[in-house]
Amino acid sequence: MSQGPFIQLLLGNALRHHQAGRLAEAERIYRQILAMDAHHADSLHLLGMIEYQAGRHELAVEMIRKAIAIDEKQAPWHSNLGTVLQAQGTLDQAAACYRQALALKPDLAEVHINLGNVLLAQGKPDEAVARYERALALQPESAEAFYNLGNARRAQDNLDEAVTCYERALALQPDSAAARNNLGLALVEQGRIADAITHYEHLLRLDPDHADGHNNLGLALVEQGRIADAITHYECALGLNPDHAGVHNNLGIALLAQGRIADAITHYERALQLNPDHANAHNNLGIALKDQGKVDDAMAHYERALAINPDHPEVLNNLGNIFKEHGEFDNAMAHYGRAIAIRPDYAEAHFNRAEIKSFHRGDADLAALEALAGRDDLSANKALYAHFALAKALEDCGDYIRAFEHLRKGNALKRRQIDYDEPAVLGLFQRIPSVFDRSLFDRFQGAGDPSSVPVFVLGMPRSGSTLIEQILASHPQIHGAGELTGLNIAASSVLNAGGRQAPYPECVPALDGVTLRGLGQHYLAGLPAVADGKTRIVDKLPENFLSIGLIRLVLPNARIIHTVRHPIDTCVSCYSKLFLNGLNFTYDLAELGRYYRCYRELMTHWQSVLPPGAILDVSYEDVVDDLEGQARRLLDYCGLPWDDRCISFHRTSRPVKTASAVQVRQPLFRGSLQRWRNYEADIAPLLRELGEVTPGGSPRPLTRYRAKLPSQCPPS
Repeated sequence: MSQGPFIQLLLGNALRHHQAGRLAEAERIYRQILAMDAHHADSLHLLGMIEYQAGRHELAVEMIRKAIAIDEKQAPWHSNLGTVLQAQGTLDQAAACYRQALALKPDLAEVHINLGNVLLAQGKPDEAVARYERALALQPESAEAFYNLGNARRAQDNLDEAVTCYERALALQPDSAAARNNLGLALVEQGRIADAITHYEHLLRLDPDHADGHNNLGLALVEQGRIADAITHYECALGLNPDHAGVHNNLGIALLAQGRIADAITHYERALQLNPDHANAHNNLGIALKDQGKVDDAMAHYERALAINPDHPEVLNNLGNIFKEHGEFDNAMAHYGRAIAIRPDYAEAHFNRAEIKSFHRGDADLAALEALAGRDDLSANKALYAHFALAKALEDCGDYIRAFEHLRKGNALKRRQIDYDEPAVLGLFQRIPSVFDRSLFDRFQGAGDPSSVPVFVLGMPRSGSTLIEQILASHPQIHGAGELTGLNIAASSVLNAGGRQAPYPECVPALDGVTLRGLGQHYLAGLPAVADGKTRIVDKLPENFLSIGLIRLVLPNARIIHTVRHPIDTCVSCYSKLFLNGLNFTYDLAELGRYYRCYRELMTHWQSVLPPGAILDVSYEDVVDDLEGQARRLLDYCGLPWDDRCISFHRTSRPVKTASAVQVRQPLFRGSLQRWRNYEADIAPLLRELGEVTPGGSPRPLTRYRAKLPSQCPPS
């Protein structure tokens, strides 16, 4: 018997072992054949595939190349060599092998798919699409080809086509975890969050241990604002894969959204331990550190992110925000401009730049904003940033009709994104006076902590509170701490202790003096450390007007400054701003008007039950008309001597994080007075809620108002 038939017999036996997964036995026989015939091309090729399956890629390439050198006409061998080279990351060589295979046999659908995958990895989605479409022409029922075509369409930002392709793949292969996962990603990018969540939940029913499914479901839940649910799924993903840097980063984002800054930092730092070059984690850690007031540390991480990726638009935008808050507007403009140059549709950077830029007719940046806001393919989130930015730019140019149209569009988009329970909010306004009556203050007189350090500046948003804080913070004995959340944190910690059943404010009458003093001390302990010589700390959270009664009980010597501005100007200014956190009542004119009327009624209540002088009302218009007189009045109320620096407040160097960051860097001007007149024809729902405007042009004074709660939130 000659060796030829015997080798064929051995080869058949080896193939059976190979196909059954008995790789060691198959390898032994291939090597036996090669010992008999060192140029047996089939054995060289198949031994190369075993080396590939074992992860020994260099040996695999060597063996398959030897086989091709003996017989270069075997298209599958060229394709398999491409597969090994692709696994090694040598994409150019892999593509060349796939092309050679197709030159020998053009109808290999799988090779078209493989070549498409390489082209997609090389950032050539258009060429990849052509390969996938050729594969589908050869195999119209290929779920794999539809799946990969979906990936290419997504890379082209053709999300409609991508979704269609993923759906076709799932119709052919319903249990494809990859197709269902990527369909979810495309749906999220389309803004179809609920549909994406449905697919992720289906995926996890099929495969509860799909770590990427848990992670991506978490991302979708964050988009819906379901932060706690997202955290649960991120934690599941980390339970399955504890060393997934991306999930640690995503979990950090969710924790930061809950205000759990220290926990978020822990996960960002873990992400960076696992992947020191994770630019997004550096960026997000910078955001968290900035929230802690550690601006220098935040800057260091932003710079590290840019060292890794100099064209990271989010980092450039965040650096711009730091420069804006510190009054370095030229630097801020430069960073926003770089971010926009890298990503022209980066709507948030356009919005941030618009906040500090003065536009004029014919401005190229105005044209760019108009083009961006006019696009039909923008996500809802991008579109609302674009509309608010364009509204501000058009107002700069005096085009108030078009400005308001974009305000209307931006506010409507935002209103659809948020869950504003108006009956619950207005109900709280009604419940507070029923608890905080004069007898309650009489009963607890002398309770609380006696500190005179805190100065609360409060009132409606956009009523001048940032200006008042800036005037005060220009005094050498006053530290402006910005919008602190410490009062809410302290109240939650103390009032939720001991298993109390009653909600706030109904729980307050059952407290005692010791508890009230402890709450005040809890708040004081959370105030920022300040330099020597500072005797007052300003807490400028406007919404604290809801808590004036609690402030009076727990910190009876705290100063309370109430900022007041023309009602319609206040509300129009609120409506013109996109607030990044809370203030959900500002995105519908009627809801905004009802909220304002309840606020005025509550302020009337506080004035009626607290002693004269307990609250200092400061009118924005009076400050504009008589800056020095009002500044002296503020300092007298705070028990501090006069200092000329308070009337040069725009020269005070300190970070300002609110929407008034630009205005407080400038001397006072009268341009913001009666601003609402520019939009009088468009704000009828607001005017109806605030009270009719008299023929002379002045709004009637707001009388005491008992809110009539709607049966449901009115439509936006």
